[in-house]
Amino acid sequence: MGNYFGTDGIRGRYGIELNNGLAFKVGQSLKKVLKTTKLVIGMDTRESSSELMYSVVSGAQSIGIDVMVAGVVPTPLISHYSKQKNITGVMITASHNPFTDNGIKVFNKGNKLLLEEELLIEKFIDENAKFDVARIGKTYSGEEVIDLYADLIESLDLEKTELKIGFDSANGANYLISLGVLRELCKSYVQIGNTPDGRNINKDVGSTHLESIIKLVKSKKLDIGFSFDGDGDRILVVDDELDIIDGDLLIYIIAVYMKNNNILNKNTVVLTSMSNLGIIKAFERQGIKVVLTDVGDKYVLEELNYNSYSIGGENSGHVILRDYINTGDGVLVAAYLLKILHETKLSLKELTIDISMWPQKMVNIRTFNKAIIKDERVVKVINEVKEILKTNGKVLVRASGTEPLVRVTLSCEKITDLDEYMERIISIINFVKEEV
Repeated sequence: MGNYFGTDGIRGRYGIELNNGLAFKVGQSLKKVLKTTKLVIGMDTRESSSELMYSVVSGAQSIGIDVMVAGVVPTPLISHYSKQKNITGVMITASHNPFTDNGIKVFNKGNKLLLEEELLIEKFIDENAKFDVARIGKTYSGEEVIDLYADLIESLDLEKTELKIGFDSANGANYLISLGVLRELCKSYVQIGNTPDGRNINKDVGSTHLESIIKLVKSKKLDIGFSFDGDGDRILVVDDELDIIDGDLLIYIIAVYMKNNNILNKNTVVLTSMSNLGIIKAFERQGIKVVLTDVGDKYVLEELNYNSYSIGGENSGHVILRDYINTGDGVLVAAYLLKILHETKLSLKELTIDISMWPQKMVNIRTFNKAIIKDERVVKVINEVKEILKTNGKVLVRASGTEPLVRVTLSCEKITDLDEYMERIISIINFVKEEV
């Protein structure tokens, strides 16, 4: 990671790590770094998003870039339009973070930036380049962004479902798009998390607060519930028995359907090192190869693009259907899942019956000193646990790229071993944290 970019764009507290001046410079950098003359830009529902969006717009226009302003739309729409029109896209969002944070995601022709592109933008920001302007860029309204996405959904050739659906839009960027799509696909639906006020994005709703969609499914006796995150690129699902279908399970359901219909390219899926060992073995039993990447949907997408695979993602709910779009897309995945349920006449429980998940736990340790995971005492304990588990378990300790957290993930066959080894790792990290 560089000075500004993390694992998912630039992100920070508005007015502190991220301000309008920085956003203006990002806008200015796009012509020199990405050689672009056109930009499409959208934002989520945070109270700071419009300020940052128009700062990027001003910076881009100041060097002659024409800008299409899409307003409040989810991240996938910006990525999709950027790809289809072969232009640059920018999304103002901090995804699942609280409203006090915000961020800038940049897409180059639909794809997240390469590391070298991020570093060039950072270099431009720090050098504060001066240049002459031939003309000021124009501004266009962004209705076409929504129209192009509607065409994508229609290409799935979906029929209306008889299932009773609930969906939680997290008071975020897709609260209008999710309603527009799902009301066309569902005869019976209920939406929550659809009253954004600038400060309630992700607040007790959305994919980071599944208690809301679980309560809705239970109280309304629904067949299925979808829960999106603040910028709409993630989805988690709850079934009628209130069990959670995470990103890995969604990928399993969709990939098996694709394989059975001969549309899963190379019979391969892409997961991350966070994925449960039980899901990997289930894929193997289906004759589907699993490729693992580092955590982060950008790394998943790089692998998908490099080998032309059809599907990949993270258990957090980023699911990329690369044959359709180059980013995670909660609404697209929800629509595709409804298609599978309709065609197979099977329940979510039946579609995942062959999976036996291994005990797995993730613990977040809050610290701004993420370097503690490189402390020799921490490394020693981690390596000791890895040596004990060998191929019968998994240990992953990493610093979050978007929050001041160290994430410890551990998986093994026995829950008693899981608790023992997790406590061993957490204890040494906390000890070093307090000492430092």
